Amino acid sequence: MHVILLERIAKLGQMGDEVRVKDGYARNYLLPQGKALRATEANRKLFEDQRAQLEARNLERKQEADAVAERLEGQSVILIRSASERGQLYGSVSTRDIAEALTEGGFTVNRNQVALNAPIKTLGVSTVPIRLHPEVETTIEVNVARSEEEAERQARGEDVTMEADEFELEELDEEDFFEDGEAPEGDEAASGDQGEGDQGEDAEAAADEETTS
Repeated sequence: MHVILLERIAKLGQMGDEVRVKDGYARNYLLPQGKALRATEANRKLFEDQRAQLEARNLERKQEADAVAERLEGQSVILIRSASERGQLYGSVSTRDIAEALTEGGFTVNRNQVALNAPIKTLGVSTVPIRLHPEVETTIEVNVARSEEEAERQARGEDVTMEADEFELEELDEEDFFEDGEAPEGDEAASGDQGEGDQGEDAEAAADEETTS
């Protein structure tokens, strides 16, 4: 389908450009969202009649987006989630989760403005782009942790997922390193060697007594 863009669309074109897009993309997104018109003679004339108004509206939205971007720049949101000791989430963090966290923090951001390529599935701090306007983008940090304490540590650059391996090593008992029935070299082995030495000395003393008599 040929459409006339009513605003700049990333990877498509600028306001006023006529481009060909997939029918589903046009019907489900561009047309109902007011981002484009079908490329007909009537709509071309309508666009030219409304160009000044559209440009003014676009400039106003861009200025609003710039103001929000300035406040958002460098912001961090913390999302507490359950995860395994190795840091794998029992679930994932989506664009909706991030948008809701930003809204709770006093920012007006919808899920479509969160440019997350794929859901977050591990603990850690991720840099996520926020597209507030076709010409305005900023970034935030999303800190996914199992607790507020972990989030603070991750913000300082610590890797909390490494603790799992350390914890497992500490939990191993000494006997876990030996097969059943074997004992480690130590006090028991030393005492066994001492017993053999004593028996040898007793045998030598008895032999001396027999020779003397």
